[in-house]
Amino acid sequence: MEIKVNYLDNLRLEAKFDDFNVISDQPIRYKGDGSAPGPFDYFLASSAMCAAYFVKVYCNARDIPTDNIRLSQNNIVDPENRYKQIFKIQVELPESISEKDRLGILRSIDRCTVKKVVQTGPDFQIEVVENLDEDAQALLTAAPGGEASTYIEGKDLPLEQTIANMTKIIADLGMKIEIASWRNIVPHVWSLHIRDAAAPMCFTNGKGATKEAALCSALGEFIERLSCNFFYNDQYFGQDIGNSQFVHYPNEEWFQPGPNGEIPDGILDDYTLGIYNPEDELLGTHLFDTNSGTPERGICAIPYQRHSDGKTVYFPSNLIENLFLSNGMSAGNTLAEAKVQCLSEIFERAVKKQIIEEELALPDVPDEVLAKYPDIVEGIQALEDQGFPVLVKDASLGGQFPVMCVTLMNPKTGGVFASFGAHPSFHVALERSLTELLQGRSFEGLNDLPAPTFNSMAITEPNNYVEHFIDSSGKVSWRFFSAKSDVDFVEWDFSGTNEEEAATLFGILEDMGKESYMAVFEDLGAPVCRILVPDYSEVYPVEDLVWDNTNTALAFREDILNLHRLSEDELVALVERLEEAELDVYMTIITLIGIEFDENTVWGQLTILELKLLIYLALGELEEARELVEMFLQFNDNTVERNLFYQAMHAALEATLEDDLELDDYLHNFRRMYGNEVMDAVVGSIEGTVRFHGLEETNMQLDGLERHLKMIESYQKLHAARARKAGITL
Repeated sequence: MEIKVNYLDNLRLEAKFDDFNVISDQPIRYKGDGSAPGPFDYFLASSAMCAAYFVKVYCNARDIPTDNIRLSQNNIVDPENRYKQIFKIQVELPESISEKDRLGILRSIDRCTVKKVVQTGPDFQIEVVENLDEDAQALLTAAPGGEASTYIEGKDLPLEQTIANMTKIIADLGMKIEIASWRNIVPHVWSLHIRDAAAPMCFTNGKGATKEAALCSALGEFIERLSCNFFYNDQYFGQDIGNSQFVHYPNEEWFQPGPNGEIPDGILDDYTLGIYNPEDELLGTHLFDTNSGTPERGICAIPYQRHSDGKTVYFPSNLIENLFLSNGMSAGNTLAEAKVQCLSEIFERAVKKQIIEEELALPDVPDEVLAKYPDIVEGIQALEDQGFPVLVKDASLGGQFPVMCVTLMNPKTGGVFASFGAHPSFHVALERSLTELLQGRSFEGLNDLPAPTFNSMAITEPNNYVEHFIDSSGKVSWRFFSAKSDVDFVEWDFSGTNEEEAATLFGILEDMGKESYMAVFEDLGAPVCRILVPDYSEVYPVEDLVWDNTNTALAFREDILNLHRLSEDELVALVERLEEAELDVYMTIITLIGIEFDENTVWGQLTILELKLLIYLALGELEEARELVEMFLQFNDNTVERNLFYQAMHAALEATLEDDLELDDYLHNFRRMYGNEVMDAVVGSIEGTVRFHGLEETNMQLDGLERHLKMIESYQKLHAARARKAGITL
């Protein structure tokens, strides 16, 4: 994690990381102002709080209340060496906690991350750089050196060379990669989480049988998401990029809808129009670009090559981001390698969807076949030893597809997790199923898995597949666990050279009657491809283009960002549009307008419901506001402070609107209950002297929205690199 420190007045310092600011000071006796803890105080507190956190995790997993658990830490300093200290952690446990759980709690404290890092002993590297913001050294500890040359199946270069190439590509963009976490809870299963130190919302996960393979996986995913703009999906790029010569790619084309909003000639083809506009409901205006915020420019479309004949077909960027998410994108050492990975991913997700929705029972992989892969057997056995039954299934549907499945059951919670993996090699597909199962997960994380069900409606509900796509947290049918399989086991093998494997996978699609379209992005220095298979590789339903399109943001973004400067008539128009749009009132404003607000602010938690509520207060429409306050209090997951504000608001509105009540009669005790600061905001909101309490003023220039500006700065690096490659002056 990158922590940047600013010098404030006197001895005060400000540390900035992620979305947080931490202030430190020194005691007055050391010539400070005593206004905040010192840096070493924070260090001591981090140890105690980390220990308490691990206790909380242990107790939450076992439904043990922590109300009567107390923890303290003291540091005992050696009189002869002040750097040699004993940290004494004491925990007070109620008598109701069993001896087994008492021991478990002590062991959980021993696992505290701060404690483990201190005991291991961190190394410090101290250096001078010319510019902190432009330093792009990758912060990797797993990058191998020397003459190591490790090849793994399916890769055209050794891992060491791949890591070197990919880290250079990212560094050349001016991005600094940092590793946020590693996981290796069973043998031969590694995963990690990497991110851009300057823009942590740009992150990826990687998995593999070794730490080097996992790092390659994460770096490859990072580059593929850069190349395909996935980090910036649905987000507003700002006015400068929105009005620049190109928005997404130098080879993009812009199309204007017809006079009545019709889809213009030149985008899509007859085959895809039949899929995406079967009822003639889709208009060109539905396909306006979300990111640029410039509907007057029309529809931004990206060229793809149709696989059957190589013809160029233009796909609207809006259609791609609304339907496909990250499905079907891959980076590789070679284009053929990228194609294989891309197509494998498409089959993995499509076959997974078919198996889950049709509630199919898959055949077990026989023990004698599994025994050919001892590393995988060892990893599975380690899970079994921890009390998690594991099922290894052939998901090829009778040898049709290169897909495997590893499913974990958690008897402690009744939850299950079906992990799928795909590759032309049986071995690689099986390995991917296992590594995907544990990617980013601790043993505690396996306690949050959903239970299987015989309710077919819950399985086939569209959002269930979306949850499976995002993090495999969707529901699985009990029918999946039947001992009687619906298909026979096949020890399949589609392997060959990467060129041969890609041809084989394209051939499977052709045999299914599916057309595919591919775009290749090599401007960053690595071959990346994105493959779209209409009516097969979409994540969201096609009707979302009409009924749940991300470019709904275009109707609201400017007014919401300029909220504090809107006139009364403009506020009325805005709230009427929100009502008429019939959007989910619990949708966040982050999602609605594509702005990365700091989630620790009121903006970051703001929903359509609360926005309408605040507008009605600003308009003096107190009855409408009261109704929405009641809805807010009935269901929300906002902060304690915000909930108390609306509890106070509800009480004050009741006292204001009821004929037999007078607000002044209750203000004294309202203030005793909620405090003067809250009640001043409540009364001011009702009387009209306070507007949009808690929302900091901003504008279309995004003033004060540091998190979103970091995202734009990240995209500007990518945008500038593409312009240089294309010889375009921005």
